[in-house]
Amino acid sequence: MKLGLNLEFIRHSDRSFEDGISVASEIGYRYVEPCLIQGHCTLSEAGYCHWQSMDSRDPVEMAALLARHSVQPSAVSAHAQLMQSWSVEHLIKAIRFAAKLGAPIVNTAEGKKPSWMSDDEAITVITIHLRRVLELAEEYDITIGLEPHGYYSTNPERLLDLLGRLESPKLKVNFDTGNTYLAGQDPMEYLRAIGDRVAHVHAKDIGGELLEKRGKVTGTPVGVACGDGVVDYPAIVDMLRERGFEGVLSVECGSEQQARRSYAYLTDLLEQVRKTG
Repeated sequence: MKLGLNLEFIRHSDRSFEDGISVASEIGYRYVEPCLIQGHCTLSEAGYCHWQSMDSRDPVEMAALLARHSVQPSAVSAHAQLMQSWSVEHLIKAIRFAAKLGAPIVNTAEGKKPSWMSDDEAITVITIHLRRVLELAEEYDITIGLEPHGYYSTNPERLLDLLGRLESPKLKVNFDTGNTYLAGQDPMEYLRAIGDRVAHVHAKDIGGELLEKRGKVTGTPVGVACGDGVVDYPAIVDMLRERGFEGVLSVECGSEQQARRSYAYLTDLLEQVRKTG
């Protein structure tokens, strides 16, 4: 297992993508997870936000920037709303961007269900949209990481039903430790249920005021520093190791200080695992 950092850690600092890459590398992370959008973000263009537009950023140039800082992309975060039609265009762009960047995984999520849509309609729409996206993902050899971040995906039975409808080798799970906990699930039981379908992990811990939201939400953009909350990371890492997971734990936290504490905690934990493994 390797350590990575989602660029969300720097969003509240009003700093640029380049700053985020530099800080991640300086802390010691060797993998990063850029967040991709469409269109143009004024804050990003001005250097006050880490989001990167697929319409204006060149993936080859981005790859060169990452290489200069000795980091690699573990994945790209391209959270389309899979129940809306624009998600197909968004994910197709993200797959092509990821292929040129050298990122093996495109992470996404289901989004919110419109009030007028029934459960059966929602599952049908998600399935249709993913089927089109997976057709291109298979062609480009890119994995789609479906993240537990909504009503359907934070329930392991519903998620397994969705995965079974598609049966694509390129559809995996971007397991989010914090989202599953906030949705009222036991992350360990969830992980046990989905078996070896995990391609990427969002290492998100839950503590402080976030604890009050458990059972009321299906996720949160960032958590607290790993090791500062209630998620049982020693048990999570042990189970991932038993299942043969050799991918990246991509930390999702809200500040540079939390990114540093997460790195120290997880580095120590992984070292202990190596010594006992």
